[in-house]
Amino acid sequence: MEEVIEMLPMNGGVGDTSYANNSFFQQKIMSMSWPMTKEAITKLYCTKFPRKLAIADLGCSSGPNTLTIVSNLIKQVETTRHQLHKGSVEYQIFLNDLHANDFNSIFTSLPNFHQNLDSQMANIGGVGPCFFVGVPGSFYGRLFPSESLHFVHSSYSLHWLSQVPEGVESNKGNIFIFDTSPKEVQEAYHNQFQKDFSTFLKCRAEELVIGGRMVITSSARTCKDRLDKECCYAWLFLNLALHDLVAQGMVEKEKIDSFNIPIYMPSLSEVEDEVLREGSFIIEHLQISRIDWNLSDTNLNNIPSKDILNGGYNFAKCIRSVAEPLLVRHFGQHIIDKLFNKYAEIVVDHMSKYKIENINFNISLIKIK
Repeated sequence: MEEVIEMLPMNGGVGDTSYANNSFFQQKIMSMSWPMTKEAITKLYCTKFPRKLAIADLGCSSGPNTLTIVSNLIKQVETTRHQLHKGSVEYQIFLNDLHANDFNSIFTSLPNFHQNLDSQMANIGGVGPCFFVGVPGSFYGRLFPSESLHFVHSSYSLHWLSQVPEGVESNKGNIFIFDTSPKEVQEAYHNQFQKDFSTFLKCRAEELVIGGRMVITSSARTCKDRLDKECCYAWLFLNLALHDLVAQGMVEKEKIDSFNIPIYMPSLSEVEDEVLREGSFIIEHLQISRIDWNLSDTNLNNIPSKDILNGGYNFAKCIRSVAEPLLVRHFGQHIIDKLFNKYAEIVVDHMSKYKIENINFNISLIKIK
C-alpha cells in the first residue's frame, strides 16, 4: 500500500485557496482549546521553572495560526514568570510539518512576530531570546533527540493517518467510512489509527523529558459507531460532489472506487485505550468540543441567510485548502474548481436546513516514564 505522508501538505502560499488564507476554522478550534493548553504550559513552568524551554508544534502548517499558538505559549510563560519573580527564559521553538510544507512563509513572518511579541510584553520587560527551527518530517516517527522537549502541541493534524489503510479495496463508491462501507473496511481504518497513534505516543515519549506535557486537539466522534455521520459530514459531502462529477462524465467511477481519504475520527474511549496501552503518559484532561460550521453559537433560525451562504462557501474553501493536494494527485487538477463549486453548493444547502458541527477531542497528557 502506497504511503501518503508526503501527499498531505496543505495548499501553500498566500493565494485565494491557500491554507494561510482559509484556516479560520482551525483558528477557532485552537482558541476553544486554549484554556487546556494554557493550564498545561503554566503547570509545566511552575513545576520545573526551566531556564531553557523547548516547545514543539507538530503539524504546524503555514499561516497565522502557526505563530499564534507559539506567541500565546510564550506570553503565558512570561506572564507567569513575572508574577513569580523568576529569571528570564530562553525559548527553543520547533515547527514541524511535512517536507513540502510552506516553511518559507513562516520564516518570512518571523521579524514581525518578534516585533509584535516584544511590543506586547514590553510592560514586563520584554521576553527572553526565541530561537526557531523548522523540522520537516512525519510525526509518525522520531523528530527530536531523546528527552529534548518540554512541551508538545498539535492541533488538527492527528486525524490524518500515515497511509491509506490496507484492505479497503471493497470500499467501492466511498472515499471514507460511510453507511455502505463493509465491516472489514471499518476495521482496517481503526487498525491503522491504533498503529499510528501508538507510534506517535511512543516517539513523543522518547523525546519529552519526564514531567513534560503534550496537548492535542483533533477530529473525533462522540459514539462507538464508526459509521456515525455526525463526525464526517465534510467528507460525506465531498463524496457526493465527486459522484456528481461522475454523472457529468468528468470523473470515472473507478477513480472514486480506488480513492480513500487517509483520515480517522476516534472516539474518546479509543484515544484513552491507546494512551493507556502505550503507558508513558497519564491523562490529565480528555474531553469533546464542538464547533459550528458557521462559526456561530446561535441557533439556525437566528442566522441570516447571507451568513449561511458566506459560511458555506468559506467552509468549502477551508476544506479545499486542506484536501486539494491529495485530490489533485489522484484525480488531476482539471476537476478541482468544478468539484469545489459543487461541494460549496452542497454545504450551503445543508447549512440552510441543519446545524452542522465539527466534533473534536482535546487531551492533555503528562509524561511519567
